[in-house]
Amino acid sequence: MSGESFDWHGFLGRWQEEWIPREDEDEDEEEEEGEEGDGDRTAVRLGRPGAREPAIAAAEERLGRRLPPSYREFLAVSDGWHVEQTAGVYQLGGVADIGWFEDPYDMTPLYEENLGANPRREDVLLAGMWKRALRLETDSDMSHALLDPGDRDQDGEWALYVYKGWSGEFPDRYPSFRAYMEAMYRGFHADRAGRADFVNATTRAQDARVARARLLALRGRHEEALPLIEEALSFGRPHSAVLLNQLRHLSAPHSSRDHGFLAADPRYLPEILPVAAMTPARGEWRLGGDDHWLGMMTARGVPRDTAEAVLGTMRDGTHRYAPPGPWGEAVSEAREQARWGATDAAWRTLRDALPGWETPGPSLIAPIGLLADPVLGPLVTPERGREILATPRAGEAGPAPEPVPDLDPPGLAWLTEPAANRRPSDGYRCVWVEGIDPARLPALIGEEGAELSAPADPREAFWRAPKPHEREGVELWEDRAVVAVGRTAEAWAFAFDGDSHHLGTLFSSPARAASSAGRAVVVWRDPRHSSSGAHPAAFHLAVAEQGEELYAFTVRGTEIERSGAIPEALDPARLFPPEDTEPDRERRLLQTLHTELGLSLPRFALTQGRLPTFTTRSWTRAPREGEGFVYVSIGGHRP
Repeated sequence: MSGESFDWHGFLGRWQEEWIPREDEDEDEEEEEGEEGDGDRTAVRLGRPGAREPAIAAAEERLGRRLPPSYREFLAVSDGWHVEQTAGVYQLGGVADIGWFEDPYDMTPLYEENLGANPRREDVLLAGMWKRALRLETDSDMSHALLDPGDRDQDGEWALYVYKGWSGEFPDRYPSFRAYMEAMYRGFHADRAGRADFVNATTRAQDARVARARLLALRGRHEEALPLIEEALSFGRPHSAVLLNQLRHLSAPHSSRDHGFLAADPRYLPEILPVAAMTPARGEWRLGGDDHWLGMMTARGVPRDTAEAVLGTMRDGTHRYAPPGPWGEAVSEAREQARWGATDAAWRTLRDALPGWETPGPSLIAPIGLLADPVLGPLVTPERGREILATPRAGEAGPAPEPVPDLDPPGLAWLTEPAANRRPSDGYRCVWVEGIDPARLPALIGEEGAELSAPADPREAFWRAPKPHEREGVELWEDRAVVAVGRTAEAWAFAFDGDSHHLGTLFSSPARAASSAGRAVVVWRDPRHSSSGAHPAAFHLAVAEQGEELYAFTVRGTEIERSGAIPEALDPARLFPPEDTEPDRERRLLQTLHTELGLSLPRFALTQGRLPTFTTRSWTRAPREGEGFVYVSIGGHRP
């Protein structure tokens, strides 16, 4: 708090002039406390005449301390005040009423015993506050307003703590008496914001701030809009909360936000209700499950069958964000791109169309519904969320923001990086088929009856799929992979498994089956190995065309098995020199596959996005006579 003068006369006079009882208060009782008793709502006197300087000085002599500046100035204007917190402190006394608190409830030991070996400064101050503090309240609900002379700033202001004895919570801290009174004034407004007759200069000014903030937000100036909305919200002004939650939600897209009663308004329901259903659809709604959430939506005016239907589509991944107009057309185009893994291209499509987004009503300032789309929602990272907020839209003008850089690196080398969100012990395997529609892959390498699923999290698909011993008609030796499906920028359809099993001697490559529709490439990386070196890491590459394998090799440690006419650039002896480390070998091969064959994989879609999946035929063959296999199933959840 700076040392600038504060107009206590104007501040307290405005508070007195604006005073009106809350809707839950008995106006007759309030009038009995007033001086007039004539039914005038403003008859209640919140303060008293100011204390004269000799009375303030006498109180300071009695207390043995000079009072902090803002409290001293307040007393000179009003010797006490009716703060009227909804639950807590009701009346602040004057110079004749204040006195030292002296910790009558023995709170000091309770706070000191929790300080630990290296306590924070604020915790030390709080523990010592109880014996030092000056008590201000004269009427309260087991609550105390305490000024702490030991917690002071550079201007000599004492921190004020409000302790609600019935709550069991830590005290609320305000940096000064003035800060406390300003907060109480805002609370006074917020308590009455729902009254139609509570209209005054302050409410009009705050409502003007909300309107100004809305225009700033639509012009892409969300950083300027944010403090205006936050201040209006502290006064409880209508529409401020829903606007603020939209700004905060897009700044942190994967958080949960309550957009209030917008879900019940037909104008906003298609955008807001699916967003509201995201948390219960993920199974994260802890307050009574679906019934509680559905009951809450019904209480807000959403038909229960509508809420149930939306929750169902969110849970099974079939929801589609479908706004009208050119923006809606761009959303459809972007979804088709992202559906097959082209998430950067999808984001560019959305970015280009965003200025044409139209709000269905004044309470919506951004396309929040995008977050609920199972394919497009994951694309909205915090950086991209802020790019949305910084983009002028809904017919408003302003400079375009600097575009957020693309997120997908070229090629395959990212598979070796920790940023891939894969555990070091995980292998991966992939089938690429050149120039075909990814939807054809299940017919080429899928198990009998395989179909593409709705877009799913590739990282979870494997763990949710039943294991061989859980499936009727599946042999234990079978290794049926749950693969994510997409298309690369170079027009290769791919089927990727990021949790592959051990590359054993029963391996049966799907390259021939995949190549019946065009050139096919199979890569299997198995980094699982023992510390003794008995099971070295393995890498397999096979290239086939028209149902025939052209060449292949498998590298296990220093052993190389090869077949066919392997191009010089892909010679495993060159790619896997024994003196190199395993990461260097892997990185060299992946880079060569990108430069020589044009292979790539979309990192974002595979690690954070949503892609269709299906289950392949077994990647292992049946054991022949004299061969054996071991099947191990370990229960539990993925760490």
